[in-house]
Amino acid sequence: MAKHLEAGVWGEQQAVRYLLECGFEIVCVNWRYKHLEVDVIAKDNGVLVFVEVKSRTDSRFGEPKEFVDHKKKRNLIRLADAYISYTKYEGEIRFDIVSVFLEQSKIELIKDAFWSN
Repeated sequence: MAKHLEAGVWGEQQAVRYLLECGFEIVCVNWRYKHLEVDVIAKDNGVLVFVEVKSRTDSRFGEPKEFVDHKKKRNLIRLADAYISYTKYEGEIRFDIVSVFLEQSKIELIKDAFWSN
């Protein structure tokens, strides 16, 4: 596996561990719908949370959260709609971003990182 892919997998594992430490219940990891994928689906105090994980070795080219662009947000919203339809979920949802700073062993959780319209 390519080094950047290994770093991404490791970052996702660290994000899941961090979310569990924060009291989240992990529903699934890497859920797919057609060509779309969400890194983590979790529950936080009864709220269904779609989590995008971004890992970076350093911030030279920007913070990890800055790499969740408009297209990625739109795709996550489409994926959330599909998941809700598939599971018949009725309740509150939100979109979070977990930034994993690999060289600093630092993790940052951004709750309500963006909203669907």
